[in-house]
Amino acid sequence: MDAVSPRQTDILRMARQSGRVGVDDLALQFDVTPQTIRKDLNEICDAGLLQRVHGGAVYPSGAINYAYDARRSLAAEEKRRIGAVAAALIPDNSSVILNIGTTTEQVAFALREREGLMVITNNINVANILRESPSTEVIIAGGLVRRTDGGIVGEATVDFIRQFKVDHAVIGASAIDEDGAILDYDYREVRVAQEIIRHARRTIATRRSASGTSATSMSW
Repeated sequence: MDAVSPRQTDILRMARQSGRVGVDDLALQFDVTPQTIRKDLNEICDAGLLQRVHGGAVYPSGAINYAYDARRSLAAEEKRRIGAVAAALIPDNSSVILNIGTTTEQVAFALREREGLMVITNNINVANILRESPSTEVIIAGGLVRRTDGGIVGEATVDFIRQFKVDHAVIGASAIDEDGAILDYDYREVRVAQEIIRHARRTIATRRSASGTSATSMSW
């Protein structure tokens, strides 16, 4: 991002003041289209000045997102348990997509001894966990590899996911909105998660909450 436009400067100021800005509200305030605001937010987020969430962006905070290795050790036992519970919902001889996240990695660990699975993933760590499983076929998505966590994101990843229709998907998310929308800190990751949900017959969503790590099973 070479320069911040006056409108983007105002958006940043508003985000600092309120903690979050929404696409529709900004479009009304600046009298531009939502598409223009989304472009502004994408540029600001790509520069690391804001973090994209469903419907808008949030001002970054040290408490918002942990380094990936630190997140692995955060509530590790709870994540291991929820990984086992989520894996128990996936029968042998089925197809599943696992996305990015430390909890989805625990699901992968719990699936290593299962029979006849086809696992599609945009998570390099999941692929490494399952690659030596003797009865699991592992397919890894193409796209941009994030250095921070080994996640694979971007338009190429979205296009790759569109090739499949799977029995199950396990989605790791930073939060789930009241309307069921998946929320995360990287809008590219949200795009991939949305596409995974569209191409799965059943989705298991895992998230951190005040009461610990939880899983929610949804069918489409």
